[in-house]
Amino acid sequence: MEPSHPSLSTRRDVLRAAALAASISMPGRSEAAETVAEAQPALHSLLTPAEAFYDVSRGKPKPHSLTGESLIRAGLTPETWRLEVVEDDFTDAVVTEPAQLGRQLLRADGTALDLPMLMDLGRNHAVRYLKAMQCLNIAEPLGQGLWEGVPLREVLRLCGPLHNVRRIYYWGFHNEDPKQLFQSSLSYSEAMETLPGDPPVFLAYRLNGAPIPLERGGPVRMVVPWAFGFKSIKWLQRISLTNDFRANDTYANRNNDPDAPLKTAAYIDPGKGRVEAGANVVVTGRVISGLSGVARVEGWLRRVGAESDEIDEATLQRGPWKPCRLEEPPADWASVLPTGVSSQQVLGFDPATGRPSVWPLRYSMISWWAELRGLKPGHYEFRARAVDLNGFAQPEPRPLLKAGKNALEVHRFEVV
Repeated sequence: MEPSHPSLSTRRDVLRAAALAASISMPGRSEAAETVAEAQPALHSLLTPAEAFYDVSRGKPKPHSLTGESLIRAGLTPETWRLEVVEDDFTDAVVTEPAQLGRQLLRADGTALDLPMLMDLGRNHAVRYLKAMQCLNIAEPLGQGLWEGVPLREVLRLCGPLHNVRRIYYWGFHNEDPKQLFQSSLSYSEAMETLPGDPPVFLAYRLNGAPIPLERGGPVRMVVPWAFGFKSIKWLQRISLTNDFRANDTYANRNNDPDAPLKTAAYIDPGKGRVEAGANVVVTGRVISGLSGVARVEGWLRRVGAESDEIDEATLQRGPWKPCRLEEPPADWASVLPTGVSSQQVLGFDPATGRPSVWPLRYSMISWWAELRGLKPGHYEFRARAVDLNGFAQPEPRPLLKAGKNALEVHRFEVV
């Protein structure tokens, strides 16, 4: 990752980098016919296999490590899973009236939601969405899946009329230890309403067409499409409706922004540290389409000394940056999606044509690449950045780390 320090760059460095970049082919979509690298390089699968996600599970022991009777007692099998939806009686000097539900869903009286009931709701209300998972405090994407479930609002409607509800608190299994509780929250409005074309918050029970594995948060987890992973609580077991207007997210208590939506950001794949002179170098990576979407990914190849110098922010913004290639939508979605799922059934796709309404889909992730040609022996740095649909280049417009890591990544290599 590129640190922010005072510049040691000179005008000569900038001019040298500009001249170098001019000799490098990093084509945009319209330039495909003029490039050598017409064969698309090996890219990431659009669907990350469930077992290949980067795991950031918490708990001692981690819930997905439980087996046998311990798993049954924890309510983490499809047969024993239950979800309670309760009213929070909290009041204080500011919150003078507690939340009220028409009815609560409780284990004690047998009304808690079980998996067959949730899936029955899915007969009429199921949603499917291609969402990338990303941790606010980890610099690499965790993976991407086709998540399927029932909108949270449909579950809340089971509780009848709601009164004095301003926020939704929720958490999952935490070894019955309050010190291990990991919780998150949403406003009532976020739970009940979404912008046209945007996916709702939903309770997911399938990943890539199969039941969600325990390691990925099954049997049921919350999925908040526009948010970082800390909102998509695993092993969901309890929802509490409150009149308290304040977020109670565990991440908020750790000096993070609990309302930060996903950031548009480009990431560079690991590459070779040494390459032979005369060989074309292909750099690949991934880009997440955050709240403001993706207009393009740009790359900057810079020749440096054996020891890299530092770049000030103004030079970093100025570049020279050149467009990289973005992965195109698959021509045949049937070869990508799970058996039995058509693209017409996935939110964000045209129900008639099965084509994505925008590309990349918001809150999803695709691959990008750039071909570097004619490199002479020496040391090089390649940086990548995403530019969103508002024209902001990464790490703008939200560079603060507590709102999500999105510093520019750099790949350093030597041509010999």
